[in-house]
Amino acid sequence: MLGLDAVTVKNNHWVIEQILTSGVHGLMLCHARNAEAVRTFVSTARYQFERPELKGADKGIPEGLRGSGSQANASRIWGITGTQYIEKADPWPMNPNGELILSLKMEDKYSLMNIDEITKTPGIAWGEWGPGDQAMSLMGLAYLKSGGSQGRSTPGTKPTGGLPPIGEPKLDDARARIMNAMKANKWAPLHSANLDNIIDLIKAGVMVTHGDSVELTNKGRAFTKREMPY
Repeated sequence: MLGLDAVTVKNNHWVIEQILTSGVHGLMLCHARNAEAVRTFVSTARYQFERPELKGADKGIPEGLRGSGSQANASRIWGITGTQYIEKADPWPMNPNGELILSLKMEDKYSLMNIDEITKTPGIAWGEWGPGDQAMSLMGLAYLKSGGSQGRSTPGTKPTGGLPPIGEPKLDDARARIMNAMKANKWAPLHSANLDNIIDLIKAGVMVTHGDSVELTNKGRAFTKREMPY
């Protein structure tokens, strides 16, 4: 689903409800362009009762749109009762006891323009700046046709002591601004990684990556001293 605006997200809330009813634990909203769209996204993933135990941590989020009945199938997938499910099916870390993970792609010039307000929205666990779409939005076709870098950690990307440089100031600045906004609001930033730069990326604040090998995963886990089970 695209987060073009609140109306788009609300009109398609049934998609989110059906996906969650199938038992999934996480959802991503792509092209999250403004805070209103993100707040609506969070509300579509929540049940409609108040949660006073959160003590206002969900302030500003509209009333949830999920209704009774959706917990029956999802709770079977999760291996718990329906009542336990509706208690746990709430976004973490906004709800410390919640077990839904919501994330965003802030991947165009509109997201960039609104990034400070977007990242203040409660209910989101992690996000990314969407290098491919961001390059399309900020740089255009000519840049892509020339083979311009998008900042991904492709094989052979060497360690740099931080994020791999893109070499295009507009994209370097966009990535830094989005990453810094996420970190300031305690969201976990995503960035692609490889065996050469995974440790540098962790040091730079990257907390989520799409590892393509057990070796990469184990190298990051060893550096952070994480042990299974999590």
